[in-house]
Order: sequence, then C-alpha cells, then structure tokens
Amino acid sequence: MSSSVYDFTVKNANGDDVTLSQYKGKVLIIVNVASQCGLTNKNYTQLKELLDVYKKDGLEVLAFPCNQFAGQEPSCEVDIAAFVADKFKFEPTLFQKIDVNGDKASPLFTFLKNEKGGFMFDAIKWNFTKFLVGRDGKIIKRFGPTTDPKDMKKDIEAALGERM
Repeated sequence: MSSSVYDFTVKNANGDDVTLSQYKGKVLIIVNVASQCGLTNKNYTQLKELLDVYKKDGLEVLAFPCNQFAGQEPSCEVDIAAFVADKFKFEPTLFQKIDVNGDKASPLFTFLKNEKGGFMFDAIKWNFTKFLVGRDGKIIKRFGPTTDPKDMKKDIEAALGERM
C-alpha cells in the first residue's frame, strides 16, 4: 500500500520512467491537463505565474495530459508540450497522457483520489483538478477544476514554509 506520491513511478512525455521520489523535499502541484478546455488559458497562465514565483522555494508543477473529458486533449505529448511552451511560455514537467478515472486510471491518480476525495464523489470530475503535495509526499489538499491556481497561494506558501 502506498503511503506517499514518492512510491510511484510514472512515464514522462518521452515514455521514460520517472520515479516521483526524485521530488522529495519539493512541494508539488499534480494536475490533469487538457489543451482544448475552457479552463486551459486561466490554469496554464496562473500555474506558470505560481511556478515563476515559487520554483526557487521548491515548487514544481507536474502536468498529466488526459483526454477523458469531452476529448479535450487529443494531441500527442510532443504537440502538447509545444502548445504550452508556445502559447503560455510555460514548461511544466509534462508526463505521458493518462486516464484519471476508470479501470485504466493511472495508479498515481487512483492514490490521489483515495487520499483526498472530491465533493460528493472521489472521481476526477474534469480537467485541471489540482492536488497540492507537501515536501513529505503527502497530499495536503485537492482543488477542483474551477479553483483558480492563484487561489492556492496561501496553501502553497504554507507548504513551502514547512520543512521535512
């Protein structure tokens, strides 16, 4: 049974294994993303602003493309990375496209949902569900798709202020 996000290995956008334990001591925002969603512009813009301000303090954004919601992420990882870099001048750590719900859901997202259930039910409801993870790899808080990343500042600052 997993006890933190550090117990997981995921695939990066190039298909290589990445052990999340390499992020020990960092504060993470783990988010399922999509390029053609009505929430895309606001989320990518504000996530970039947060990373610009807090990366030096240990914040990382881990973005997992997902096409499960109205087919709003049909592109391959190379095209997604180019879109985000070109349009938003933002280069989050991008991972391989995954499912976040259902039988083929990523084990990481299954863990995240089990640790911090959602309002009324635990499933990821839409693109840009955000999980704030502390320096110890434990999930601090879940933020719904309509929560602006800028509204996470207080929680991010508190998490960054905590030492392992």
